[in-house]
Amino acid sequence: MIPPKHAVHRLYEYRKAISSRPFTARGKNVVRCQRCLLAEAFCTCDCRKQVTSTLAFMLIMYDDEVLKPSNSGRLIADIIPDTSAFIWSRNQPNRLMLQQINDPKYQPYVIFPAEYAVGGQAVVNQIKAADLAQDKVPLLIVLDGSWREAIKMFRKSDYLHKLPLLSFSPEETASYALRKGARDFQLGTAEVAALALNAAGESGNAAVLEAWFALFVE
Repeated sequence: MIPPKHAVHRLYEYRKAISSRPFTARGKNVVRCQRCLLAEAFCTCDCRKQVTSTLAFMLIMYDDEVLKPSNSGRLIADIIPDTSAFIWSRNQPNRLMLQQINDPKYQPYVIFPAEYAVGGQAVVNQIKAADLAQDKVPLLIVLDGSWREAIKMFRKSDYLHKLPLLSFSPEETASYALRKGARDFQLGTAEVAALALNAAGESGNAAVLEAWFALFVE
């Protein structure tokens, strides 16, 4: 039995519906599953299973990123039950997105390198339950796009500058990339999320996401 649709599936359907022309890219002629976006012969939807997590994720996706079959952000929503997804807008931030960021239930963190912190912006490299006020749920915000697009999203979104950054040291990132065999230390969105899960003490869930990503790549 295929699990129900999640936030990225719904965002994909919305973005596809408002497109004025079909999304074309390498492999455009492949007949794909409309959920995992893999070729139908290699659909992994029957294998999809969510874990139990004390964390929430928010994907802020650059324009047509959600349409790309190569996007690994959807793998986070496959695994983590409390995952939301929104398309980034420079001039009109999504109202529901801002509501969630400001919801007192959550303690938001932006996963981004410390070197880009705006003056006075807090930076942490771990998330500990003892540091959370009133048992808030950590909300890990991921800027999903190319590296250039992610920088643009961060710099042009003032509402992110008020939030603490969850940042990994270059040594951590390089070590992880070497262990996983990533080329030129460039990590996919799902791999960054796995690092964040480890930083929040959910190493088991990080391993599940890594395995799910490995299957996706294969």
